[in-house]
Amino acid sequence: MPTIRSSADLRNSYNEISTFCHEYSEPVFITKNGKGDLAVMSIEAYEQLVGRCELYSLIQEGMDDLAAGKTRPFSEAMADIRSRRKR
Repeated sequence: MPTIRSSADLRNSYNEISTFCHEYSEPVFITKNGKGDLAVMSIEAYEQLVGRCELYSLIQEGMDDLAAGKTRPFSEAMADIRSRRKR
């Protein structure tokens, strides 16, 4: 169940909300006039989320390459890497 607080709570209880975000690594949803307005999270949780999105993007790129036939045998790729290391 998401944690939902009002914009007044963000203003009046910032330290409490900050502590919650750091302890539980979960966002707090802030409402304004009873409607969703913001999601507040720790920098660590944000960086982890962005990193996960970047990883998913790289995996999708690899899957697209597979679907398009842009692959080569493992032994060939390793031989290429080894030859580059010797230069």
